[in-house]
Amino acid sequence: MSDAFQETLLAAVLDEDRFVEAVFQGARRGAAVLWARVTVRPVLVQGERRLQFTAFDGTQERSRNHTPAEARAQLAELLAQPYNSIQARTTAETIRVQFSKKGRPIVHRERRDSQPVPLDLAHDRAKPLILGEDEAAPFLTAIGVMTADGRVRADQQRKFRQINEFLRLIDETGEIDKLDVGPLRVVDLGCGSAALTFATYHYLTAVKGREVVMTGVDTKTHLMERHAATAAQLGWDGLRFAAARISDYHADAPADVVLALHACDTATDEALAQAIGWRSRLILSAPCCHHHLQAQLSAAATPEAFRPVLRHGILRERLGDVLTDALRAHILRLVGYRAEVLEFVPVEHTPKNLMIRAVRNDAPPTAALIAEYRALKAYWGVTPHLETLLGDTPPFPLVA
Repeated sequence: MSDAFQETLLAAVLDEDRFVEAVFQGARRGAAVLWARVTVRPVLVQGERRLQFTAFDGTQERSRNHTPAEARAQLAELLAQPYNSIQARTTAETIRVQFSKKGRPIVHRERRDSQPVPLDLAHDRAKPLILGEDEAAPFLTAIGVMTADGRVRADQQRKFRQINEFLRLIDETGEIDKLDVGPLRVVDLGCGSAALTFATYHYLTAVKGREVVMTGVDTKTHLMERHAATAAQLGWDGLRFAAARISDYHADAPADVVLALHACDTATDEALAQAIGWRSRLILSAPCCHHHLQAQLSAAATPEAFRPVLRHGILRERLGDVLTDALRAHILRLVGYRAEVLEFVPVEHTPKNLMIRAVRNDAPPTAALIAEYRALKAYWGVTPHLETLLGDTPPFPLVA
C-alpha cells in the first residue's frame, strides 16, 4: 500500500471538522484480518471529541474511544491489515477503496455537490445505513422506493428500512469477502416483488465490488418478465429472472448464496433443501406460513404439560411456527452449517419477522446434536418436511 494512499485516508479520518465515518471490512484474497469489520466515527465523551472504533469479529462487537493521538496509532494498525474494502465519508466527499487481485489499491473519490452531510457526535446512535437516504441509487427509483429526485417516498420508509436491515444481516457475516470465487452466484428462491433481489444485487456489485450472476425465481411469469425488464433498464446484465417452482428450478451451477424470503409453508423447506444440495456458503431465509407442521401438531397427541397452551388456536399456531423454525435451524446445524434465528424486521411491521441465517462451516454433527433432534421430534410427534426432502443426505439415515 502506497504512503500516498495511507495519507489520503488518514487525512480524511483525522479531519475534525469534516470526518463522518470510516469502515474497514473483508480480507484480501488469500489473506486474513483480525476483525471482520471495523467502523470508526467521531463521538463526544464528557464534552470531548473522541474517535470510536467498533470492531466486529463475526459474533459480537467491541467499542473503544480514543484521543486523536491514540486514534492515529489505531489507524496505522488498521491500514497495515490486508482489508479488501475501505470507505471513508466526510461532509464533503466519499472515498472508496477496493483492491485488485494483485493487491493494488483502487481509489474512488466521489465529491458531494448537494447539501453536505451533517456531523453527528452522539455517543449512542442508530447504526449507519448501508444505503443512505442522501445517496440516491437508481434501482430504488426503478422499484418505486425513491422519487426521481432521490428522496425516499413517504409510504416506502418501512420498505427502505427493511432493505437496509436485510443488507446489514448479509454484511455483518463478512462471508461475501471470504468467498474467493468469480463470479459470485446468487439465487433468490421465491423472489416475489424482488425488492430485496434488486437490493442484494446492488449491494454485491456497487458496494462490495463483486462480479455477480444472480437469478430471481418465482412462479409468477408476469412478475418475472417485469423484473427482467427493470434489470435491463438498469443495465444489470448479471441479474436474471426465471419463472419456475422452487423444487423444479435447476441452476446452471451451484449457488454460493441463497435467499428465500417469505416463501410460504413448505416452499421454505424446498429452498433450504436446494441450498443444502448446492452446499451454498450463505443462506438467508425469512419463513412465512408454517401449515405443514401445524397439521402434524393437530394430529399428534398433545404432551400433557402443554394442554393448557394448545387448547388455544392462536397459541397452537404460534408454537407451530416456533417449532418449525427451530427444527429447520437444527437441521442446518446437522448438515454442516452455523445457523442462527434472528429478528429480521420489528414485529410491528409483520408478525412473520424472523430470519434464519446460516453459514456453511462443514462441522460434522455431534452425538449430542443428533440426540437433541431426535428428542424434539419424538416429544412433539412430528417429522419436518425439510428432513423428508433431504432423504438420504447424511446424517438423516442415522437420525430418522
